[in-house]
Amino acid sequence: MASLEDCSNSLLRRRNMATRTSEVWCPPVFRRPAGGLSGLASATRRLLDLQAASIWSDLSVELCTIRGHILDVGCGAQPYRQLFHSSVHYRGIDTSDAKSHFGYEVPDTTYFTGDTWPVGDQEMNAVLCTETLEHVLQPQQFLTEAARCLAPGGRLVLTVPFAARWHYIPYDYWRYTPSSLANLLMKAGFENVRVYARGNRVTVACYKVMALILPLLMPQRKHVVPALLMRLVGLFFLPSLLVLAVIAHVSLAFEGGDDCLGYTVLADRKAVSGATEQGGAR
Repeated sequence: MASLEDCSNSLLRRRNMATRTSEVWCPPVFRRPAGGLSGLASATRRLLDLQAASIWSDLSVELCTIRGHILDVGCGAQPYRQLFHSSVHYRGIDTSDAKSHFGYEVPDTTYFTGDTWPVGDQEMNAVLCTETLEHVLQPQQFLTEAARCLAPGGRLVLTVPFAARWHYIPYDYWRYTPSSLANLLMKAGFENVRVYARGNRVTVACYKVMALILPLLMPQRKHVVPALLMRLVGLFFLPSLLVLAVIAHVSLAFEGGDDCLGYTVLADRKAVSGATEQGGAR
């Protein structure tokens, strides 16, 4: 039986993850769609980025049905803006730390500080929030802000990762289950909460193996020789990568499972009135 000292020494040989401040490898940030070749680049990314592909698939069905005033919070490069109908009034907002923490700075985005969004009460018909909630230290307050901005009956469209690596270190704080999402949303003033899994264990298995190959094809090494060697090894596995991508995309057409890439969430702002609404929204 191992002694306490042996166990302690074993732990000390491993890195203290709480001190991590950066990633060993990270995928490139999203680029703002601008037509032409950027559309092809986005489609290519979705072939290999299963998180982005599964989100795109879900949002392409949901967002085209929404009308009125739309708020995209934590919008980054606004990659899903083009999925809205041309008649909507779109507004993108993001934290003032978006550039320093996440690498995003888009001209027509409103950047803000603090926990209160620069949006009036009940101004919006829909709020979109994609892969942002895991980066929010106070998710309950964040979702309460979403409820405050929405007109009664307005729609929240939310996506979060589940089987995803720790990313944008150290600004990635949470992984949510359907139970936690439903609880947070109902406390914030939402009803009719629907949580849909994106992918299943087949999707996740493909995703994890692809995550081993992609850093070889896109090495982020400062020195040329190691980067070149990694690319050569990656080219050897390229056929396997493409086969896995095809299998994963096919698997997305089937029922989501308990082990999935992430969740797409729909919820409606409670249709209440008067003092009750003002009290519940805050």
